[in-house]
Amino acid sequence: MPGETIWSDDSLAALEDEIGAPYRGRTVLVTGADGFMGSHLTDALVALGANVHAFVRATSSGALNNIGHLRNRLKVHFADLTDKTSVDYLIKELKDAPDRPYIFHLGAQAHVGESWHRPYETVMANTVGTLNLLQSIVDCGLEIEKFDTAGTSEEYGNVREAVAHHHDFDDAGGLILHERSPINPKSVYATSKVAADFLTMNYHDAFGIPGIVTRMFNNYGPRQNPRYVTGTIITQALTREVIELGQLEPMRDFCFCTDGVRGHLTVAARGIPGDLYVYGQGENVAMGAWAELIVRIGREEGYWPAREVVSTPERFRPGASEVMALRVGFEKLHRETGWEPKVSWEEGILRTIAWYAENRDRWIGRVDWLQASPAPVK
Repeated sequence: MPGETIWSDDSLAALEDEIGAPYRGRTVLVTGADGFMGSHLTDALVALGANVHAFVRATSSGALNNIGHLRNRLKVHFADLTDKTSVDYLIKELKDAPDRPYIFHLGAQAHVGESWHRPYETVMANTVGTLNLLQSIVDCGLEIEKFDTAGTSEEYGNVREAVAHHHDFDDAGGLILHERSPINPKSVYATSKVAADFLTMNYHDAFGIPGIVTRMFNNYGPRQNPRYVTGTIITQALTREVIELGQLEPMRDFCFCTDGVRGHLTVAARGIPGDLYVYGQGENVAMGAWAELIVRIGREEGYWPAREVVSTPERFRPGASEVMALRVGFEKLHRETGWEPKVSWEEGILRTIAWYAENRDRWIGRVDWLQASPAPVK
């Protein structure tokens, strides 16, 4: 049924063995809890026995799209990161918790293309929203266990020639991005997330907030907005013969959402306050090849017949803002915690196709391919 968790009994048992103990019975706040990654993280935390507070952006409808099935197993707070009064109310309530809460800060305007159409909203939600949350913690004197700010691989942008010697490359010349790699944000979204990362570190240095930053590399999976590249490929393939994308040459490192959740849980439990951690699949693929892989798997599994993939200039990112190659080197996180991805691209793609195929009513009104507009590579 729509909204049910994608965590199987076996995967939850493995998650419990891997990282369950730090969260059992603990107070946890998740901002963006009804979003794509936030909802999968919330599913996991509830299953692990955490006392979850879900921060959901206030709207007049009060609808829960992705965590409605958990409504009686957590506390929902309808608030707005850009409205500090509403954030203050929530943080003051957390002061009544019997322990020091974990905070997973995933609430954001996370759509690269939309950040050009809604730049002020993007900066307000991502940068000012993070500032409001951090300042409320200080103002209210809330003692917390860990504050995990969700960053993005987009912060790295493209290699600048002047600092190319600070980057790491494999033997074939392929770029590998680590915690120490220079950043060069190429969109309003990426810049707003850089600011959020640095604000988290500012409040760690000045006020001792145990902040950590996680830069995730291109999570994908069920519940993701169909305007991101994996969803737009699948929804077009389910519906029509020609799949229209932007540039087919950029390369991305795609990491299935359950592995992304494992990364958040691992870093928050075991990461060092004041530090940065990056993670993803550890390999990248060109957009055209990613689309062809999705098309092949869907065709072989009977979801659609042959499909054509084309590049449409109307869907390009503006000007010279495209990011050409993102691939993570997650050696630091693996060395410190043992984390590594468990879900292969083939398995993750098939599970994602199945969700979109079974939940057409969840996405058909949200696609952007019914008219020409940019679809972000995320």
